[in-house]
Formats: sequence, structure tokens, C-alpha cells
Amino acid sequence: MGAAQPKIEGCRVVVTGATSGLGAAMAGALAAAGASVGVAARPGPRLDEAVARLARSGIAVAVPVDVRDASSVTLAVRQAIVGLGGVDMVVNNAGIGMRTVNPRFFERPQPFFEVEPAAFDDVVATNLRGYFLVARAFSFHFLEQGAGRFVNVSINRSTMSRRGFVPYGPSRAATEALSAIMTEDLRPFGIAVNVLLPGGATETGMIPDEVPPDLRAGLLPAEAMGPPAVFLASSEADGLTGARIVASEFDAWLAELRAKQGTR
Repeated sequence: MGAAQPKIEGCRVVVTGATSGLGAAMAGALAAAGASVGVAARPGPRLDEAVARLARSGIAVAVPVDVRDASSVTLAVRQAIVGLGGVDMVVNNAGIGMRTVNPRFFERPQPFFEVEPAAFDDVVATNLRGYFLVARAFSFHFLEQGAGRFVNVSINRSTMSRRGFVPYGPSRAATEALSAIMTEDLRPFGIAVNVLLPGGATETGMIPDEVPPDLRAGLLPAEAMGPPAVFLASSEADGLTGARIVASEFDAWLAELRAKQGTR
């Protein structure tokens, strides 16, 4: 990414699913830019290790949470507010992919009618219900303080309707619909909602180990999500809401935005 990175000292950000993959990449970029980061994930060694890693370059606190459980989310919001001294931005990222439903989804797509209902429910509970519960709970804090930002992580629209991608594709399509409604519901209160997606398959744990080398070579690095996440936490994103930002196209998107605003 060629765009200069803004500094965001003092910004307090919670990232769900921040122990690995896209979440870890965004949390790392935010911490490096000066943000205090709440690492939200299931409790355990991975959470402890992620917090220790981020704490070497900035302020990081553990926010144990099961995003599928309303009581757990409510408690996590309180812990994040206390641990960070408040929250300015929430990155809704925790999710599970097709690997949990069909480990060989790349070479052997599974038709929707072969998907077990329990597997369908598990993905939707995390990818859609989880986004809803986290956004709902943090909205009350944002409404009280009169400001706040949500970033909901999504995927390419082509993946939402890709053969063999039930329930992952529909779950992410639903999160985009949720994001659009959140944008309008929160707009009158000055609370921003933006969507961020990689722009292609990424090198994360959601990709099976058996993927051929030629396909793996074309995967995007998870770190591509860092610069746009930092931008969305910065003062340059003040007033921006309802945007859908593709990380692989971020430099061009930002240049166009700055040109429209007449800035450099």
C-alpha cells in the first residue's frame, strides 16, 4: 500500500476475531499507528498471546467474548470500556468460513441441500448474529457519548453467490444488508458505519492447507486490511459513513476521495 498512514494516537478500537487472520492484521496495524486496541476473542492462550504481541508496540487489552452469546457480548462491552477508558471504533470481524462446513470446498463444492442444518446455524450465528449482537451492544455506548464508528468486514459480492458457498456467502450478504440498515439507523446520531473487505481470497486460516500452490500464490496478504482500518479510525474519515471499501483497491479509492475533497 503506497498511501501514507495517518497517526491515530488516543483512538480506542475494539477488533473482534483479533487473534488471527484479518483481525490480527487490522489490530496490529491499528496498534502500530498509535491506537489502543481491545483484542476481542474467545478466552484462552491465543487471546493471551495476541494481547502480549500487540502490547510490545502499543496498548492492548484482552476482551474475552463469544460473539454468539448476548450475555457474553454485554459483559465484553463493559470490559472494553473499562479497559480502554472508552471505545471510539468497533471492527466487526469475527467469523467462520466454509472450511468449517466443507473442508474441501475449493476442489469439491458442496450443494446447499447437502449442508447440515447445524452447520448452517453455526455459521449464521457467528457471521450474522455475532455482528448484530456486537453492534447492538456497542451502539448504546456510542449513543451515550454522542459519537462512534463501526467497521463491518465483508467479502466480494461474487463470493456471496458462488457455487457451493452456503452458508458462508448468504451469511456475509446478510451482514451487508445489516450494515446498510445500521448506517441509516445511526446516521441521525452521527455514528458512522462502513464496510471493509479484502477484495479477494486472503492468506488466512480459512483457506484449506490442500489449496494448490498456483492458487495460493494469488491470495491477498491479510495485512492489506491494515491501511484502510487505520484510515477509518483517523480524523480523515470524520463524517464518512455508508462506504464500502475494498482493501486491494484502497490506494486508488483514497486518492479519489481526496481529490473530491480537494485535499492532498
